[in-house]
Amino acid sequence: MHSEQIFPKLEIPATIAAGPGPGNTDARVLAAFSGAGIADHMHGDVLRGMIECKHMLRQIWGTDNTYTFGVAGTGWSGLDVMFSAVMPGDKVVMFVNGTFSGIDGLTVRMKAATAEELAANSLDPQPASVTIVNVPHGESVSREVIDAALAEHKPKWAAMAHWETGSGRINDIQAFSDSCEKHGVMGLVDAVSSLGVEDFRIDDYPGVAGWASCPQKGICCLPLTYAPVSLTDRYIDALKASGTRSFVHHPMMEARHWGIIDGQDVEKGTYHRTHSAYAVAAFHEALRITLQQTVAQRAKDYAHHEAALRKAVTAMGCEVTSNMTSLVVLNLPGDLAGREMELVQNCRARNFGIWPTLSEPVQVRIGILNLLTEAAVTDIVTRFGEAIEELGGSIDRAAVEEVLDTHYRAALAAE
Repeated sequence: MHSEQIFPKLEIPATIAAGPGPGNTDARVLAAFSGAGIADHMHGDVLRGMIECKHMLRQIWGTDNTYTFGVAGTGWSGLDVMFSAVMPGDKVVMFVNGTFSGIDGLTVRMKAATAEELAANSLDPQPASVTIVNVPHGESVSREVIDAALAEHKPKWAAMAHWETGSGRINDIQAFSDSCEKHGVMGLVDAVSSLGVEDFRIDDYPGVAGWASCPQKGICCLPLTYAPVSLTDRYIDALKASGTRSFVHHPMMEARHWGIIDGQDVEKGTYHRTHSAYAVAAFHEALRITLQQTVAQRAKDYAHHEAALRKAVTAMGCEVTSNMTSLVVLNLPGDLAGREMELVQNCRARNFGIWPTLSEPVQVRIGILNLLTEAAVTDIVTRFGEAIEELGGSIDRAAVEEVLDTHYRAALAAE
């Protein structure tokens, strides 16, 4: 008979979340989360907060889509809601250029597979109706690739990541929307990494019928709060016509809980799931912060600080291959090639949370989500330089400091 074991209290130290995400949650958001009263999830203030979140999300997304709301969970929950409209046998083209668009591709294959196709390989189905267009790691999905695939296959749906965090590449969302319109395709976009970081309005991309993001990157909320989604009337009409076999992640049932019924905002929604007063309070404050800062200003701040980080790691002898503004993906100096995982683990052991890429070739990813100050970027650069030196690499610290100083002094002078 085993004796009972009571483990000591879990103490998780403060870390610098300098990876692709989750990002660093704002102190105001944490205070809102912990400060919420123990309220019934149908309490009037909780419901009012949800209604206000819905309206703030429309401003942040830049849309008039009524079906704009938050899905309880992480970004994968929001994506699953968006992909719920894909039914067995649906013809889909999926563009893949990294780890996360690859998982989106698997989601699409699972949803589009017939019962027989799913049974043949339930964890990795290969439905005849789905075309996966693979773009090499480190490259963006281009207009030419998109248009050629949609012209050839004429699918019902096409899907793509806006920003592919696996390799740090931005894909051509304008080309994607244009091509979807041209070929009569309904576009679906994974905006997990771009919402709240890049300045864009989704209503400017009429070829895209569905959008899904996450709470913990550009919105800078807790990982387990609400994943923003926005769905056009065209998407909802297609969903009504086909239905979906999801209950929990049924887009229209989720929307009803947020006071969206039959395409209209209503005073009170209908019960679909148990929401958390704590999560609603945190999400509400995160959206308020985003609107107070403005998406346009945040986009400028990300570009400014990413440029500083890029220049600094380049001065250390690293090669940057990404073009996102919240994340730098790099190859280590030649004499340290192949030791990326070792360097990342050393950094994590010191509460400096950077990441490797999750697919080949292995690279290092350093993020600046909600770390938009000169002091924060300087700290990241200093820690990363120390990690390189610990592995036996050599850097010119004075040159790196000069690069940072020049970048930030030039910005001050421009003001």
